[in-house]
Amino acid sequence: MNKYELALVVSAKIEDDARTATVEKAKEYITRAGGNITEVEETGKKRLAYEIQKMNEGYYYFIQFEAASTVPAAVEQDVRIMDNVLRFLCVRKDEA
Repeated sequence: MNKYELALVVSAKIEDDARTATVEKAKEYITRAGGNITEVEETGKKRLAYEIQKMNEGYYYFIQFEAASTVPAAVEQDVRIMDNVLRFLCVRKDEA
């Protein structure tokens, strides 16, 4: 099993409940694909480097998980079509 990190930038214009539901849905996609979530880190609202969908701010979440090498592609495919997710990135973490 490899270690991965999914970074999500969620819209700042939605309610707290909807934002929490968006992150929970992303976690559900990971577990459904066969991944095991180890940590979820919320870094809060931050200013974006450039405007995305006429928004200047977004909430940043980092979800660490362990999974087989096929899982990140499946997760990205699901996250890509989610509402309220402005940007995402799934990367493999090095064993340090």
